[in-house]
Amino acid sequence: MRMHQHRMRHEPHPEGRGHGHRRHGWWRRRVFDHGELRPVMLKLIADKPRHGYELIKEIEERLGGAYSPSPGVVYPTLNMLEELGHIAAEASEGDGKKRYAVTPEGAAWLAENKDAVEAIFARMDQAGRALGPSPAIVRAMENLRVALRLRMQQGPLSDEVARKIAAAIDDAAGAVERS
Repeated sequence: MRMHQHRMRHEPHPEGRGHGHRRHGWWRRRVFDHGELRPVMLKLIADKPRHGYELIKEIEERLGGAYSPSPGVVYPTLNMLEELGHIAAEASEGDGKKRYAVTPEGAAWLAENKDAVEAIFARMDQAGRALGPSPAIVRAMENLRVALRLRMQQGPLSDEVARKIAAAIDDAAGAVERS
């Protein structure tokens, strides 16, 4: 189970073919080789029961936001894992969505394939560091953007409030520069 060596290329295919996903103007190759998403999802579910959407977000975060598996790949993979007896769906309280938990068979499969699964996660972690900023930084930037937008929607700012907000942003910028 090896990840494609050219899984992330920021150039068009040399023969002009579009074999990859296009996102934000960059061409990319496959992130996972055939069958590698299955053990990734199984391991994440073994770590903590999850919904399909939570799996998508977790994989996206681990890859620094550079790749997000589509629901059209994730949900059939969940069905396959369920058919193999590696996971079982349980109804979530309140939202009615299926939450998946690992079965004893799935845990046994992970134990038998521990080295291969760990190698995939190591490559994911390495790719995430190389491909995108820290998810914590992205989250913090988004929090600042939303806070500013919400504050601006409350109405005009007094000069004093505008100065305080600008000073807080300047202080944060200075702290980032010094880090």
